[in-house]
Amino acid sequence: MVLASVIEYRPTIKDLPSDERPRERLQRAGAAALSNAELMAIVLRTGVRGRNVIELATQLLAEFGGIAGLDRANLAELCTVHGLGMAKATQLKAALELGRRLAATSADERPQVKSPAEAANLVMLEMAPLVQEHLRTILLDSKNRVLGVPTIYQGSLNTTSLRVGEMFREAIRANCAAVIVVHNHPSGDPTPSPEDVQVTRAVVEAGRLLDIEVLDHVIVGQQRYVSLKERGLGFG
Repeated sequence: MVLASVIEYRPTIKDLPSDERPRERLQRAGAAALSNAELMAIVLRTGVRGRNVIELATQLLAEFGGIAGLDRANLAELCTVHGLGMAKATQLKAALELGRRLAATSADERPQVKSPAEAANLVMLEMAPLVQEHLRTILLDSKNRVLGVPTIYQGSLNTTSLRVGEMFREAIRANCAAVIVVHNHPSGDPTPSPEDVQVTRAVVEAGRLLDIEVLDHVIVGQQRYVSLKERGLGFG
């Protein structure tokens, strides 16, 4: 009698659609948009037989009680997890140490945004040359210090294609006090369109409901910017 063995197929990272792979998602949306497991997957790079790297990262987070537990664990403890040899454990500890050192950096060293001009200057060099519209949020603490500038959306800006709730996902995760919405006009002319004003109105209202103040919506062009708050557009 011949026994047939059944092997369960489990997808690898390469089997995932390109827009779902952690490295490609980071390149497209920024590191802040990724989950802890996805960020760890980029550090670990490869999984083990029967588990792709995201599943391995998820298991590590579960077994050690999250990022804080992984940080407390020593190399020997990490290596008890099947598939996490000394090389991967060392990579992970190095990444965690970098995060700890960043967190220890004085908050006073973070840039502070006090005006539309400072918000525009923070992003203009990077965003003005873009050939497609990008919308980002400048995440701020209670003293208007910058916590991050994640990319939220790419494409023509309008309320039908933009899910306003997505605008605040990273703001809530960062526990920020306020945000400044910024986007670019590839034409170089930062004059607000009716769609820009409509989006601003929707975002300001959503911010009120979430108790996250929307301080401004700044449009950047070539060496120019427009503050919708200063023009009284969408902030009535």
